[in-house]
Amino acid sequence: MGFIISIILLSLATLTQAQQIKSARLIDLVIRDYTFRSYSKNFRTGKLHRINLPSNLSGINVDTVRFRCGSLHRYGAKIKEFHLNTGLHVHLCTKRVLLLRQNLGPNWSSLYYDNYELSGYQLISPVLGLLAYNIGGNVSLSELAIQSGKKPIVIDFSTTELTNTSSGIIPLCARFDQDGKVSLSNQARRDVCVATRDGHFGLVVESPLLPLKRKVSKWKLAVGGAIGGALGGLLLSLLMIAVFVKAKKKRKRMEELERMVYEEEALQVSMVGHVRALTASATRTLPTIEHHHQYN
Repeated sequence: MGFIISIILLSLATLTQAQQIKSARLIDLVIRDYTFRSYSKNFRTGKLHRINLPSNLSGINVDTVRFRCGSLHRYGAKIKEFHLNTGLHVHLCTKRVLLLRQNLGPNWSSLYYDNYELSGYQLISPVLGLLAYNIGGNVSLSELAIQSGKKPIVIDFSTTELTNTSSGIIPLCARFDQDGKVSLSNQARRDVCVATRDGHFGLVVESPLLPLKRKVSKWKLAVGGAIGGALGGLLLSLLMIAVFVKAKKKRKRMEELERMVYEEEALQVSMVGHVRALTASATRTLPTIEHHHQYN
């Protein structure tokens, strides 16, 4: 009963998270909770079961299979792209282990590019995940660690959809650790990688022409915006002052021209030889001729 209640509570807690997943680790927890929600004791040991995810997680394929810890160690297993060789160790496994295989597809795999430092590289495959959880006994939902024996875990990407597989460029195997680090290694053979433990894996190619991804902190953006705004305001003020000064000079020049025109109209300018001379306008009263008449 306690197991069922814990599953219900965890499922309710992650219903809203599925809409706002920004972390690669969070997607693991959400998938885990939906897997345990779908889990039934009627699951046959050693048989692969598809987990149905909600529509907001479309593009992710999840399969799960249950094993006895001893049987997995003795016989190994094959889960889609993952081949687990014999001699495998599942640490702290009590009785049974639930293996969970993920194919995040092209869209959700971008979370790993956003959350991990992959500057200069490009993902060309979906991210594949292999995780293990304790099932049964007194402890449930606890994540377990898988360690390979003499032979490593094999991850075969040949059946996945690969992008940008240009001729001459050999992809590298990428392992994404939970601490945010990425480990790169050469392929064992074409489109095949090997690992010594569980986790998330992908194929990457070197892309030196791609710009480096640099995260800019919010305070730097704020300071840059404030400085940019201040400079913009200063330039605008200087422009307004320049326009005002130019307009004032132009108005003053027009006033001077108007005054000169007025003065030239009042005092006409005439040339006496090579000298300009001012002459008053003809406003004197003209003389009148008096006529004297003789009267007889």
